[in-house]
Amino acid sequence: MQKTILVFSMMHKNILLVLSLTILHSAAFAQQEGVAYNSHIPIHYKIFGKGKPVLIINGGPGMNSNGFADLAMKLSSNNQAIIYDQRGTGKSEMDHADSSNMTMDLMISDIEALRKKLNIDKWIILGHSFGGMLASYYATKYPQHIRALVLSSSGGIDLNLLNYVSKNIDAKLNRIERDSLAFWNRKIANGDTAYSSRLGRGRNLAAAYVYHREFIPVLAERLTQGNSQINNLLWADMQHKHFDCSNGLQHFEKPVLIFHGQNDILEKRTAEKAAGVLKNSQLVVLPNCGHYGWLDSPEVYFSHLNKFLAAN
Repeated sequence: MQKTILVFSMMHKNILLVLSLTILHSAAFAQQEGVAYNSHIPIHYKIFGKGKPVLIINGGPGMNSNGFADLAMKLSSNNQAIIYDQRGTGKSEMDHADSSNMTMDLMISDIEALRKKLNIDKWIILGHSFGGMLASYYATKYPQHIRALVLSSSGGIDLNLLNYVSKNIDAKLNRIERDSLAFWNRKIANGDTAYSSRLGRGRNLAAAYVYHREFIPVLAERLTQGNSQINNLLWADMQHKHFDCSNGLQHFEKPVLIFHGQNDILEKRTAEKAAGVLKNSQLVVLPNCGHYGWLDSPEVYFSHLNKFLAAN
């Protein structure tokens, strides 16, 4: 299938949490929730709606899935939307995290444990931000269990983002925001991890992720919830293993939808590289849009997403 690039207009350490922001806190309720065990690690999940199963992998690493309940609810009208807390986050509790039990390979085995628990043969995978990196890695290991793949502002199929993303975050902040962010980072590094300090950091960092600044407060609140230890362990694991899915995805032929915000901290070349490797892919570029298509450009984002899910 030929790749197409669609562009639409909009109508109306800082790498630590570079891929961690999520959507609004939700009052949505799941129709079902439970736990899938991978060895002794509980993987807590929630299910919304009925139909074709769609697994939503949230950003991070080191963030729970709470912020994605709204997205799951939106997709639940015609799909069985599934969110889960990645190991060590939310209700997927662990006694401790270290380099032996916090790896990408174990994260993939958690997803497989969940699939087997739910008795799903094939599902659609939607990975946002870091979740897109995890989804890409899952696709190299278990392509037979994937119906289709959605990469939503994904961090990429390799680690090239590490060469530019910190600089891009700084460039999207004004001078006051940069100075304030440095102030709160110093306080946190010196041991002040109080909510007020984490929120101060979040308020200034969140400005880099959205085109429409009205969304800064809700993203700032979400940024207070990250687990920096898990975040550091997984980035270290990816660097140790030289994370690169290019070879593993060359023969992946399932349909792929790729979203990229033109004003994202992630550069277009990251999305274009994934589109170049994935043979049956479609890249949708959203102008006037940052890291969150469903916030900055919801009509276009959901129009393409819903159409893609219905077709696959």
